[in-house]
Amino acid sequence: MRSQSTAPQRRTRIQQEKRELILEAALEVFSIHGFRGSTIDQIADTAGMSKPNLLYYFRHKEDIYTTLMQRLLTTWLAPLRELDDSGDPIAEIRDYIHRKLEMARDYPRESRLFANEILQGAPRIMPLLEGELKALCDEKAEIIKGWMRAGKIVRTDPWHLIFSIWATTQHYADFDVQVRAVLGPDRSGDDRFDDASRFLEQLFVHGLKPHTD
Repeated sequence: MRSQSTAPQRRTRIQQEKRELILEAALEVFSIHGFRGSTIDQIADTAGMSKPNLLYYFRHKEDIYTTLMQRLLTTWLAPLRELDDSGDPIAEIRDYIHRKLEMARDYPRESRLFANEILQGAPRIMPLLEGELKALCDEKAEIIKGWMRAGKIVRTDPWHLIFSIWATTQHYADFDVQVRAVLGPDRSGDDRFDDASRFLEQLFVHGLKPHTD
């Protein structure tokens, strides 16, 4: 009786491990080749399993890609969700920049995958962009506008402020090869993210501080 009750749990755990293995392999393949240039065979080879075995867990390439993109958007939006209206505005924006740079450092494949999808016109994630992403950006833009009305930061366009932070931080993931080539061997180590953090803090945070006469 004991073995019968534990067997389904063991199968569920194994199935989940297999799904994670497939998704990890798919992330590697999609981030290099994009959706159109990737195949089920490539993903199966990278995962070290047969194609029929992979298709047991995901019936189509689109199913794998959609699962990855939904996870990615959740991860990508986490730093923005942490922007707290009750916190000090300058500290909140500085911390947001730092969190975005940490993601550029720790999740370069995810960043490239997201960028590839956007460059193609976001055909598979447009509902997510127009729904969850837009709603969150609108919510945080209202917080930023509240800080402006209170005189805590200078007046600016909150949406374009968010876009600018995205552009400058994600550059270090999407164009990492270019960044390291231009910086050269003496400055292209992990310290480049610390250097970027200091510069972007100066660029954004100091520029947002209210002017004093």
